[in-house]
Amino acid sequence: MSTQTILYIILAGIIALLLALFHYKYKAKGASRKNALFALLRFISIFSVLLLLINPKFNQVTVYNQKPNLVLVVDNSNSIAHLNQENNVSKIVEDLKNNQSLNNKFTIDVFSFGNTLHTLDTLSFKEKQTNLDKVFKELTQIYKNTVSPTIIISDGNQTYGNDYGYTAKKYNQPIYPIVVGDTTQYSDLKLKQLNVNKYAFLKNKFPVEAILVYNGEENINTKFVVTSGKNTIFSKNISFNKIENSKILNFTLPANNVGVKSYKATLIPTESEKNTTNNSKNFAVEVVDEKTKVAIVSSVLHPDLGMLKKSIEANEQRKVVYLKPQEAISQLNDLQLVIVCNPNNSFKNLFEALKLNNKNKFVIAGPKTDFNFLNTVSDYYQHDIISQTEDYQAKLNANYNSFIVDDLDFESFPPLISNFGEPSFSVPFESILYKKIKSINTEEPLLATFEINKRREAILFGENLWKWRSQSFINNKSFNQFDNFIGKLVQYLASNKRKNRLDVDYESFYQGSSNIIISAQFFNKNYEFDANENLNIIVTDRINKTSKTIPFILKNNNYQVDLSDLAASDYTFTVKATSENISKSGNFKILEYNIEQQFLNANISKLKTIANQSNGTSYHFNDYKSIINDLLNDERYKPIQKSSKNIVPLIDWKYLLVLIALSLAIEWFMRKYNGLI
Repeated sequence: MSTQTILYIILAGIIALLLALFHYKYKAKGASRKNALFALLRFISIFSVLLLLINPKFNQVTVYNQKPNLVLVVDNSNSIAHLNQENNVSKIVEDLKNNQSLNNKFTIDVFSFGNTLHTLDTLSFKEKQTNLDKVFKELTQIYKNTVSPTIIISDGNQTYGNDYGYTAKKYNQPIYPIVVGDTTQYSDLKLKQLNVNKYAFLKNKFPVEAILVYNGEENINTKFVVTSGKNTIFSKNISFNKIENSKILNFTLPANNVGVKSYKATLIPTESEKNTTNNSKNFAVEVVDEKTKVAIVSSVLHPDLGMLKKSIEANEQRKVVYLKPQEAISQLNDLQLVIVCNPNNSFKNLFEALKLNNKNKFVIAGPKTDFNFLNTVSDYYQHDIISQTEDYQAKLNANYNSFIVDDLDFESFPPLISNFGEPSFSVPFESILYKKIKSINTEEPLLATFEINKRREAILFGENLWKWRSQSFINNKSFNQFDNFIGKLVQYLASNKRKNRLDVDYESFYQGSSNIIISAQFFNKNYEFDANENLNIIVTDRINKTSKTIPFILKNNNYQVDLSDLAASDYTFTVKATSENISKSGNFKILEYNIEQQFLNANISKLKTIANQSNGTSYHFNDYKSIINDLLNDERYKPIQKSSKNIVPLIDWKYLLVLIALSLAIEWFMRKYNGLI
């Protein structure tokens, strides 16, 4: 409280006292016990009112004890069920969560995890992936700057993400793993990894790489076979021993027929082998009979050229060649798309040939572009001719509907550099991305497409796309999302197919452990995206002859349905619009593969390592009750006394209002009783 406020309070006390004495001493002409009591009540009333007007502020200090956190993290993946540990895990969780002594000492937070971390609701043990790396990253954010010993109930087997041993080092909390599953080491043959391209071309052979691993002491002989249906199309005898316990096989298989071809690779198990699930893997290859050839034409070197080639060729159906303007003219008949980078006057003959052959093109116009030339050869758009450059960030147009565009968080991407100025179009066009200058959103196109005379074109006003691909990798730990975006753009530009009112985006086959998302777009008669339509998908299992109908949900500028719960099989589907007689059919395969069933033992060594490096202790599930006493007796986990200081104004103190009302009421009733009113 400041000195000035104290002086005001003293002054208020003097004023209240003088007014009370004036009324009950000076005006009453005498002193009596009743007048003294009346003066006191009047002083209290006036002084309290003046205090409210001054409204002094007081420091309110609250002291409390904060218990340390006890974080209980439970593995909810399918590997727990595969190891027959569901009952053990459920019992451990209930015993720890409901232990009264632990609850008295700790604030217990319970989570479950598979691919991500969740607050525990129920345990189903149906999660298809285990990502302990992500679990420790998220726990690090939640329990930063706290005392939070962490119990991990898991088999320690990870199927996705970076090595969690390194991530656990950055988690500055003691870790107490409770190891569930068999820790006895058995002899085991394992098909650890199978590498194969997604596509193959008709009449060619496609490569396959198989990584085979053996855990055991004895010398064994076995065979590796690849079958298609009932036919064996590749086999090789394999021998292992304690020292030579892994092999890499490289071989090729023929692609004789168009379509999705399913195969099964198997490492023949020994008679004594306990886990044979990890000896086999199903895989598929889509055989196609044509390849999209894309030319990148430029007269200057730039990092974007290499980035575009990598992104486009991420899909094996596409091939990219670098050409000079004159070289491209002679190869136009072999090209499905021409990407023109920073055109200048040397591209004049190429633009004339593209127009004459009605070829699709993608123009990338950056600071090195001659806009005088581009404005001359372009019949459909113009750009202001200004030498000044500007950095433009991208903002996604959620209403773009020529094809499905996923939001890659474009606003987090570095800006592209381009000439300052506004482009203008003389034909209808759609912007995929708008220009954004710092925090100002504009309606100017950064990346736009249009269709004219059965030809498709795109124009990008900027360069340094390579930075976008790098940022996408930082955001997602993968190039796939950005490469898919470029792939969809190239697929749209390389085709001249007439737009359908119902478009469905799906893969020919899916791995059994992956998310299966099918997307669709529905357009009205003017080919504008219709967000009010109800779409349903009817999925039929070709083998079991069963069908189910699932509705799509609207997400941004497309409809989506999640089919991840479908079992491995061969499916046909039909997507139907409910208000109109429009439908589209297709088929896909789900390959049987459960990565969570590839493990025979718990990874006790990794769990012990992260316990030791964090000053924790590992426990076996048969001896998990020891952890209760260890946590209760650990001197590191004591309540912390904390205080909170709040500045409270007097006007918030409701009792003062009660005091004012009470003093005035008593004074009035006493005066009334004594006949003074």
